[in-house]
Amino acid sequence: MSIYLEAVLAGLLALGATAALTPPTMAFARLVGAVDQPRGRGLGRGGIPRLGGLAMLVGVLTATLLSLAPFSSEVSAVAQAAILITLVGALDDRFDLPPGAKLLGQVAAAVIAVRGGIVVDNITIPLGVGAVNFGWGAAPLTVFGLVAVMNIVNFSDGIDGLAAGITAIAAIAFTIVAFDLGRVEGATLSAITAGAALGFLIFNFHPASVYMGDAGANLLGLLLGCAAVMGAVKTQAVFALGFPFIILAVPVLDTAFVVLKRLKYHQPVYGADREHFHHRLDRVGFSTRRAVLVLYAWTCVLATLAVASRFLEVVDNQGRLISPGAWILGGLLAATLAASIYVIYVLEILKFERGERWLRVRLGGPAPRGRGDEPSS
Repeated sequence: MSIYLEAVLAGLLALGATAALTPPTMAFARLVGAVDQPRGRGLGRGGIPRLGGLAMLVGVLTATLLSLAPFSSEVSAVAQAAILITLVGALDDRFDLPPGAKLLGQVAAAVIAVRGGIVVDNITIPLGVGAVNFGWGAAPLTVFGLVAVMNIVNFSDGIDGLAAGITAIAAIAFTIVAFDLGRVEGATLSAITAGAALGFLIFNFHPASVYMGDAGANLLGLLLGCAAVMGAVKTQAVFALGFPFIILAVPVLDTAFVVLKRLKYHQPVYGADREHFHHRLDRVGFSTRRAVLVLYAWTCVLATLAVASRFLEVVDNQGRLISPGAWILGGLLAATLAASIYVIYVLEILKFERGERWLRVRLGGPAPRGRGDEPSS
């Protein structure tokens, strides 16, 4: 059996196990009182069981055990870190742990992974710079990166299906590139992560019947971070460091925007608000499904660009453009730019036009021509 087929089967196993275990996990969540209550961050209905991360954890561990055994030190460390962060997240889903305790759990899980070998010692920078060694800073920088990815996924989990869908798209892209780089374990872990996310998405797409909670969001973030390190970043490929950022550009930009705005107005970074991309799409009149599909599409375009940049030959040894690679990559760049402009238009220009209409109506003047609902306060 080829390594590619084995990875696909591992992903399908994670998908099936997660899907089969999600309904009993929902019953368990209701039994222990881990039920979501509407808060400022999410757009959910409330009364929905959490702890979906427990089903994903078992699905991931099952697929990992059957596909990657005997474990290398890296895979073993990822499994241990996954168990820890899921348990910490489950406790938070039930008891609402303080932010410091959650951060401590994230750091502890990242440290376990790094001590097992999930560490970026150096990166290769193009344009003649070459390899840059991190030295003693390799471990703390990798811990910081893994914690950042966990929080990026966690911050995006505010609308039905968003975090699971974006994780699945990113993990599939990681799988393709990791195989091209010969990183079989990283590719298989990515496929398992994608499978677990898709298995959960069956129940989490709008209208969701279960939420992944912090248990699931932190688990998916940890797995994505570890898969990126094992599959791409921990190589000599010149694009290795930038590749995950392109794939995860949507949640990265969303998190950066929200965090910077909270810091600007002296609000707690871990506090809840309604300034994420999905909230803003909701305010300009997008349905939940349409908002999620727009963000899926944007992520898919970015992922396709990142993957294509690995496979397409654009210039020759003399620096001259090569067709058709240059044309294809140029088309993908144009599509990425168009998708980004569309989202910016929706989030900023359309918001302004509808806000102007609302203001004129409130002041007693004629409303400007065009569609638009009164924006949320």
